[in-house]
Amino acid sequence: MTDNIVAETAERIFTDLADAQSINSAKDSGWKTALWDTLAESGLTLTWVPEDCGGSGASLADGFSVANSAGRFAIAVPLVETMLAGWLLSQAGLPSPAGRMTVAPARPQDRVTIDADGLLTGRVRGVPYASEADHLAVIASGTKGFTIALVEASACQIEAGANLGNDASSIVVFQQVKPVSAKLAPENLTPTTLMLMGATLRSLQIAGALETMLDMTVRYSNERVAFEKPISKFQAVQHNLAKLAGEVAAAVAAAGSAADAIANATSFDDAIFLEAASAKIRCAEAAEKGTAIAHQVHGAIGFSMEHILHRYTLRSLAWRDDFGHESYWANELGKLVATRGADDLWPLVASR
Repeated sequence: MTDNIVAETAERIFTDLADAQSINSAKDSGWKTALWDTLAESGLTLTWVPEDCGGSGASLADGFSVANSAGRFAIAVPLVETMLAGWLLSQAGLPSPAGRMTVAPARPQDRVTIDADGLLTGRVRGVPYASEADHLAVIASGTKGFTIALVEASACQIEAGANLGNDASSIVVFQQVKPVSAKLAPENLTPTTLMLMGATLRSLQIAGALETMLDMTVRYSNERVAFEKPISKFQAVQHNLAKLAGEVAAAVAAAGSAADAIANATSFDDAIFLEAASAKIRCAEAAEKGTAIAHQVHGAIGFSMEHILHRYTLRSLAWRDDFGHESYWANELGKLVATRGADDLWPLVASR
């Protein structure tokens, strides 16, 4: 259990309404409504929205803890996305509406533009939960710089799709869409800032899911008997469990470091870029290696849809692509190091 009331509230709600086995056995998606309504009533969906804009006004650290907890429960409602949308809108002083939200763009190569008449144009891919959202928080580029806009989802063309974990992930097309509200973004806020925030949130979710995978895998290895003894007694299985624990520890450390850095920073400088990019790279690698080990130890039962392991492994793998995959961030990190030069590399790394 965490040590702050915001995350504790989230965990209690997740424990009561987001039990993985109950959800896996559910015959319909009615559980989503009950879970979302409770999260909204508690104020968790607007964790990062200031109180004077109708939100909870919680700290960045509190919100990051909620995201990590959401990963441990493999939450399949747009809680994290709505939190991020509320944060983006609040950067321009825009109030957040009630209901589900998401952000666009969600991939660093995509762009939305805003013209002189204030209309949005663009085609963005992989927008999480766009088909289930009521509104989108958008950062768009224009002649005056970047603009943050609130858009009704119904005003956009949404090509519904799903990610590897079977959660909604869609293409959103803006064809001269008029926003509900829009303001120029602060000078230091760019699409890269949004990507870094999103990457950190996904890193925390991956780390949380990996923690649950480790618990499940260790427990199963102690229960599963082969040749008259638990499989956890076999050296090969012990070796794999140790590797999995190492991947989990690395992911938790990297994601936690990035979250702490952002929570205590005054701007998204090169140090924050290093932290967030490194976290996404390391957590994505851990997701790939960790899910493979978890399924290997579970054997055939772990691949069945009746078992809950897939709720964590598939989402961890899917989250790798959101807000920049590890190859993208590795390339961008390399560019940063090359631009700063060899003499600045060690001071930058050592400062973290």
